[in-house]
Amino acid sequence: MTGPRAPWPGAPSDTEAPRAAATAATVQPPPAQAVTWEEDGRLARLLEDAVALSDAPDVVFAATRHGRRTLRSGGTAPPPPRLREDLRYEIGSATKTFTGLLLTHLVHSGRLTGGEPALTLLAPGRETGAAPVTLAHLMTHTSGLPALPRDFYLRAMSAWHTNPYARYPAARVVGAFLRHHPRHRPGSRWHYSNFGVAVLGHALAPAVGAPWEDLLTEHVLRPLRLHGIALRPNGPQGDAVGHTKDGTGTLPAFDAGGFAAAGAVRATPHDLLTFLEAHLDPGDSPLAGALHAVRTPVLRRGLDHRHVHTVAWFRHPTAGGPLYFHSGATLGQQAFLGFRPDTGTAVAALCTRRFRAGDPFVAAAYALLAEE
Repeated sequence: MTGPRAPWPGAPSDTEAPRAAATAATVQPPPAQAVTWEEDGRLARLLEDAVALSDAPDVVFAATRHGRRTLRSGGTAPPPPRLREDLRYEIGSATKTFTGLLLTHLVHSGRLTGGEPALTLLAPGRETGAAPVTLAHLMTHTSGLPALPRDFYLRAMSAWHTNPYARYPAARVVGAFLRHHPRHRPGSRWHYSNFGVAVLGHALAPAVGAPWEDLLTEHVLRPLRLHGIALRPNGPQGDAVGHTKDGTGTLPAFDAGGFAAAGAVRATPHDLLTFLEAHLDPGDSPLAGALHAVRTPVLRRGLDHRHVHTVAWFRHPTAGGPLYFHSGATLGQQAFLGFRPDTGTAVAALCTRRFRAGDPFVAAAYALLAEE
């Protein structure tokens, strides 16, 4: 597939990041107390404290530092039939780090440019106009699309407390995109959009000749040996069970509907650590070029341009160097993924409780990663 070439990350460099106008959406580092990694025993206790603080039925905090892993699990619910660290957890929006790596690899390997207009792929023959929404725009949340399609809430209302995304299948996602008229020129503003990344997933099939699920499996999961990751529910014997905010009620397995590329991944803690370790040390991985490229800033926003984004990650500064992270949530589970190249550290945290106001879970995970 050929098309106009869009700006796309290469070797990591702060100078390559174009600037985007500020929007109301902001991602700030979660407030948290500093922790220290001085001793392995200390780290284990910090992980145990984070598990207890999360106050969820099932919790796993997993860390890797220079290739050495430490995991702690627990929870308020009786232990499940399998060890908590062997279960697959729904990671929700953290799925976008997998989709971003996939798109970056397809661009880095020459299969795509990132500048392909999504409209041309999804509706051949339609006029794109002078400023079409491209694959790169969709992945970097600069497409001008809202967080969700306009009619999503009406369609999902009857299943709002169980599985709202299941009410919005792939055909409706694509149809909503074809009907949408962006308020802003694509590439000019950042606005976090599940809708946009979902559209990207569907646009990849006509662009490369295979659906998102197959492309992710072939180009990301197999090369990185992520054999425990699944893209749909596998039942309570292998999957963690989601819970309500108070942890007393259970929820059905998450069905991403037509939003698979934005939220369908479910993974074990060890597979997530393997994924993060690949980002810390790409080595001679077949994805080495893409793994380096997803660290590259592609836009900055805010009045002081301090909010930095790569293709797949939020990027925050620390005294020693940048850290990269992404969180995610389904109706009954939460996840946090992050890594720091300067300290050789990565953290994967998972819990089976719906997000609630003032939730300490993500803040605890961020604090573990942020400390020197």
